[in-house]
Amino acid sequence: MSRLKSGLLACCASLLAGPAGHAADYPRGNSRPVDDVRACNAYGAGFFFIPGTETCVRFSGRARYEAGFVPNRNRTQSQGDLSQARGMMRLNLDARSQTDYGLLRAFLRVEAASRTGILQSTGTQQRIGNAFPALGQDTFGRVQNFFVVEKAFVQFAGITAGHAASFFDFYAHDYEMSGLTTGSNLSSTNLLAYTSRIGGLSLSLSMEDPFFRKQPVYAASVAADAAPLGAPSQFVVPTSAPTPVILAIDSGFNATGVAFLDAVQRARMPDFVAALHYDDSWGSAHLSSAVANINVGGFIATPALGPAGTTIATETAAALLAARGVTSGAQTDYGWAVQAGVKLNLPMIAPGDGIYLQAAYAEGAMNYTGFTFFSGSYASNLTPIQGASVQQFVSDAVVNPMTGKLDLSTSFTVVSSFLHYWSPEWRSAFFASYGALDYKRGTRENFSMLNDLVGNAAPPNAFANPVAFSLSPVLRDTDQVIAGVSLIWSPVRDLEIGIEGTYIGTSVQSGRVPDATYPILVNGLPFVTASRHDAGQIRMRIQCDF
Repeated sequence: MSRLKSGLLACCASLLAGPAGHAADYPRGNSRPVDDVRACNAYGAGFFFIPGTETCVRFSGRARYEAGFVPNRNRTQSQGDLSQARGMMRLNLDARSQTDYGLLRAFLRVEAASRTGILQSTGTQQRIGNAFPALGQDTFGRVQNFFVVEKAFVQFAGITAGHAASFFDFYAHDYEMSGLTTGSNLSSTNLLAYTSRIGGLSLSLSMEDPFFRKQPVYAASVAADAAPLGAPSQFVVPTSAPTPVILAIDSGFNATGVAFLDAVQRARMPDFVAALHYDDSWGSAHLSSAVANINVGGFIATPALGPAGTTIATETAAALLAARGVTSGAQTDYGWAVQAGVKLNLPMIAPGDGIYLQAAYAEGAMNYTGFTFFSGSYASNLTPIQGASVQQFVSDAVVNPMTGKLDLSTSFTVVSSFLHYWSPEWRSAFFASYGALDYKRGTRENFSMLNDLVGNAAPPNAFANPVAFSLSPVLRDTDQVIAGVSLIWSPVRDLEIGIEGTYIGTSVQSGRVPDATYPILVNGLPFVTASRHDAGQIRMRIQCDF
């Protein structure tokens, strides 16, 4: 067995023969035999010297099985799934060596899974390119597999570079099995950061990939097809995402013509994150902030649109825009976010006990508050759960059709999570969160003037049909409450057997919307309306780490 382990370590050492493997290599004449694997105690248990070097490496991993149940009364639009399951593997490789400049570290993590059913087969992961779906009649949207590079970063002399967890995040669902609360948890993004430490205090400045934090600018022409009311949004085919700008209105406040902007955001600059973190025996405190670029392209070649599908000449559209003072389509703005959190160790209750408290606020940077973490990300309108009676519109910004300018949305979240050990083998987590999203006042009213031209992607006219306008779900302010509890048994080291129950309540902040589970109209108005959708989830897990 010792020779087998030596052979495996030697094989993996050859894979590591890059910066981490060569930084502290001894001359070949000082190399030990391949079958002489030495324990490395400098970095904790489980590390071994790579034969022939002074670099230490640790291999670890995880195997997990999960199954769950989500009640869902909706049977329309191919919905009605209740069960979910996932089998997952994780492999970690941690290589470390000491240099004249301090520690040099390379860390790799890959994850792969086969997952099925509601919430497990997620459109979010497909939209970000982390998973691929089955395409059968009964399996599309229900069966999904992935194999991803979850971590791949280098740390050296205070620098972190590669695919790593965002420096903005703090709690990141540490105590939860399913990780459903509203709160930022970007487990991996491409970044380059520098951290300076003085005792338990650290200051980090990080330049992070913007693509993993963008919620699309709302594009009325795309939204109607992205997620019909009550249906989950798996993905949106790439287009220029045309969004309308009004050319003129009539006396009834109806748009009589629109031109279209390209609402697809470009990567014009990275996001910039600053984080101040403090660790002590009592716990931790964290303060972080972020700045993100938000942008849209210029006017596109799609013909300007008039009533009844007529087109408007380009020269005429340009003249009408100029008369309204709209001369340039391309717009750029800057979103921002702040977050504060504290973790308190509570050994006076029981060894291992602790509590997290965290709050975040953002303008035009929704993914930094984590408001969409449960419902999903990277689409501008989503249902919070398959078959929900209400729908969320979740864009970082909207191009105001009257001004042609970007109107930024605002969001905030608060979360608390308490971990308690009933005994060394039994523990529970109790967690709850609240999040809210608001659009700039007047934006919906301006969009409503487009209803005759772009259909249900804009609300009914607020001035001519105020009742129907008040019931439209488009660009409504929404909020979400999530609460749950778990019970986990660890009969032996590195084994967990647990169950978790979660409540999710998603609602419009005021008024009512059509109940998508009963799509019945009477005199053009919804016969059944709702102000919130309540859902629950029960999930169990068996997990072994090594």
